[in-house]
Amino acid sequence: MLSPVRAHVKAVDDVSFSIGGGETLGLVGESGCGKTTLGRAIVKLIEPTAGSIWLDGEDIAALNGSELRARRRKFQMIFQDPYNSLNPRMTVGQIIGEALEIHRIGTNADERRARILKLLTAVGLDPKHEQRYPHEFSGGQRQRIGIARALAVEPRLIICDEPVSALDVSVQAQIINLLQDLQRERDVAYLFVAHDLAVVEHISHRVMVMYLGKVVELGEAKALVKKPTHPYTQALISAVPSMDTEAQRTRIILPGEIPSPIHPPSGCPFHPRCPIAEARCKTEVPALREITPARWTACHLATA
Repeated sequence: MLSPVRAHVKAVDDVSFSIGGGETLGLVGESGCGKTTLGRAIVKLIEPTAGSIWLDGEDIAALNGSELRARRRKFQMIFQDPYNSLNPRMTVGQIIGEALEIHRIGTNADERRARILKLLTAVGLDPKHEQRYPHEFSGGQRQRIGIARALAVEPRLIICDEPVSALDVSVQAQIINLLQDLQRERDVAYLFVAHDLAVVEHISHRVMVMYLGKVVELGEAKALVKKPTHPYTQALISAVPSMDTEAQRTRIILPGEIPSPIHPPSGCPFHPRCPIAEARCKTEVPALREITPARWTACHLATA
């Protein structure tokens, strides 16, 4: 006999944002804050229970079956693990070409193969390696294959789910530079999910910070990192290592752990760990408000 439902978890709660063509929106926060869930919900690998997802004037969340399959060409995903996200039984050419066949891109096999070879070149791989299998490539090369697969159907939006976190630092820089070059060439939009603020600041035009399923701050990347307004963002940025000895940040140590999303705190979700929390923070949920032009913060006490 199945157990009754005891509680519901809102992994992502009341999140709203937009991304323009050719723009990168960075999404940061601690593990378990809802970043990956949000990204997977956008591409409907997880079915959202409420809300809407608008792409080119159409609500993707309302589509299913063949309608959704036809629209998937507009949005793709690059996964975190370059080792497990590629089918080990398929060659590189088959992995990239599968989407071309599904969406009937190209009039024949020769035209599709030409597109595959062009994509391999675009991501910095030797087209001669199209018949190789994933295990014959390094982690960075596998992630390039994942990028080529995502680009194959010429999407408008790509969800980058921590695409460099499993790679060496030197390889991370190469992949970040590749993503930026491809964005300039193709005007594709990225939702770049990561926990490394230094990486996010480098690649993003704007940054969105999440905590316990909610957006707590949103703003232009460099301005947000230089002058964060939410106490949680301030703590995150204080933990980023810096080589500049003249601008060493005072480390902000947050007490306790992230509360359980099954039983989130009342009021502001951050108040149990917040160093400046007041009485009303325990009872009133702060609205995400624009405190300066293009800077949004969900904090009762945040000021410009």
